Amino acid sequence: MKTGVKWFLALSTLITFGLYVIPFGSFVAYPLLMLSTMVHEMGHGLTALAVGGNFNSFQMWSNGSGVAQIGGYSNRFASALVSAGGLLGPACAAALGFVLSRKEALARLAFSVLGAFLIASEFLWVRNSFGWIFVGCLAAIYLWLAQQRTGWLAQAALVFFSLQLSLSVFSRADYLFTPVAYTAEGVMPSDVAQIANVLWLPYWFWGGACAVFSGLVLLLGLRVALK
Repeated sequence: MKTGVKWFLALSTLITFGLYVIPFGSFVAYPLLMLSTMVHEMGHGLTALAVGGNFNSFQMWSNGSGVAQIGGYSNRFASALVSAGGLLGPACAAALGFVLSRKEALARLAFSVLGAFLIASEFLWVRNSFGWIFVGCLAAIYLWLAQQRTGWLAQAALVFFSLQLSLSVFSRADYLFTPVAYTAEGVMPSDVAQIANVLWLPYWFWGGACAVFSGLVLLLGLRVALK
């Protein structure tokens, strides 16, 4: 299985590269961009729940932006953690995906849990049409993968999705070093700006700290998967 993960990673890298060089490949890559948006916003919401707050709603739009409505906490450190939760979410999810992809049973279990979680999210948090459609389609794909008798298919898919989340950490890294965020609901302070507002030091320092942490988490996940 360890050799399998290496092959799946190499194949996923080739497929990903191909999506950006073949004609119309960007249309196929578009849902993968939306995947990173969803994980980012879910990271905010789940972190809010973890620190004792509320995850009220989640919206995402076709331009790749999203917003999680959260609250219920007043501690500034909790607020900083919630803001960082979205920034670190894709890297942490990718690292965990790499680790679970080492075994067929774990890969199928991961897709089962993720599919069920996304279905529950439709009722609990998703609040706009685009979000319902995207999250619902992703849940269906995940549950389909979980039911496949060919176990390596779930492994390969988990490596592929994890690689996309890993790449999003770097392809969307400019967001770590901007004080504002542009969404379909308008301009608002970026996550790093919100961290800087409740703690000390400028926003770019926290952007750099999140970038370093994300890189270390990804390296750890890959090391465990390929060891």
